[in-house]
Amino acid sequence: MSNPVFSWCFIGTGTLAKQVAAEITASGRHRIASVYSRRPEAAEAFAKQYGGEAFDTPEQAIRNADAVYIVTPHPAHYPYVKLAIELGKPVLCEKPFTVKAEETRELFSLAREKKVYLAEAMWTWFNPCANRVLKWMKEGAAGRIERVVTKMLVNVIHYAPRLTDPMLAGGALLDSGVYPVTYLYRLFGKPAAVRCRGEIEDGVDLDDEIDLVYDNGQTHHISLSIRRDGSENFIRIEGEKADILIEHFHYADHADLLGKDGRLMERFEGKTTLLNEFDRVAEEIREGRTESAWVSPQATMDVMELLDECRRQIGLVYPFEKQEQERGEAT
Repeated sequence: MSNPVFSWCFIGTGTLAKQVAAEITASGRHRIASVYSRRPEAAEAFAKQYGGEAFDTPEQAIRNADAVYIVTPHPAHYPYVKLAIELGKPVLCEKPFTVKAEETRELFSLAREKKVYLAEAMWTWFNPCANRVLKWMKEGAAGRIERVVTKMLVNVIHYAPRLTDPMLAGGALLDSGVYPVTYLYRLFGKPAAVRCRGEIEDGVDLDDEIDLVYDNGQTHHISLSIRRDGSENFIRIEGEKADILIEHFHYADHADLLGKDGRLMERFEGKTTLLNEFDRVAEEIREGRTESAWVSPQATMDVMELLDECRRQIGLVYPFEKQEQERGEAT
C-alpha cells in the first residue's frame, strides 16, 4: 500500500514558500494542510492558491499537519522552531537555521530532549548531484586536493526585500554564504580557522571574501556577493589526478570529473529539486527518525559557528541584536 499524502504546515508565505508549495503539491505526494503568517490576509491568499486552511495562531496551524516547514525571515526561525518542537511536531527549517549558533545549539538540544525530528532545509544536500561529488571525494577520484576555487557572485539583491533589511538579518553571508560554507564543510570537514572580509552598507553585508583554513595547510577561498553583475557561481576542486567542476553548485543538475588536460572523464546528471528534499524528509519522519541522514545537526551547528565568526570579524551586528544587548545591560 502506498503512503498517504504527507501534510505540511507552512509558517511563512513569501517568495520561497510559494515556489516550494507549487512544486511539492504538483507531485501529489504532499499537500498544504495549514498556513500561518503574521499577516492574516497573506495566509488566506496562500491557502486559497496552494491549499490548506489559514489559521489565526501558529499553534493552531502547527497542530493540523504531519510536519512543519518554517520559511519566514531569518530572525523568526528560532521562536517558531522552538514552538513546533514543544508541540511535538517534526520541523524542516529553512537556511540559515537561525541567526546565531547559540540558538541553533539550543534548538537541537531541545529536539533531542523531546525526541522530535528537526532538520535544516539545505536543499543542496538532499539531492543527487552534491552527493555524487561527495562520493567522488571519498573515493579519491581527484587524488590529492591542490586547490579549491569557490565563487558565488550572483546579483540577487532584488530577489526579496529581506535581503537588504538589517532588521531581518539580510545580507550575503547568511542568505548566500551558508551554501558554499556548508558545501565545503561537507567535503572537507570543519576548518581549523576561518578568515573573513566583508563590505557592509546600510547595516548588511553585500560582498564577502571567506578563507577556510585547514590543519593540512590548505586554505579554501570563497568569493561571495549578492550584487555582482556578470554571474559566477561554481566550485572547482583541483586535484592531483583530476578536477571536479560543479556549475551553479547549490542547485546543480550535473557535475563534471575532468582530466588534467581538460577532457571530460565523467559527467553525473541529477536534477536538484525542492521535491527531493521534501520527499526525503517525509520518508525520514515516517521512519521515526529524529535527525536527518542528509544534513546532520552537527553540520548545521558547525556551519552556524563559522558564520558567527565571520560576522564577528567583519563587525556585522544586526540592529535587533544591539537592542537585545542594550536591554540586557539595562537589567
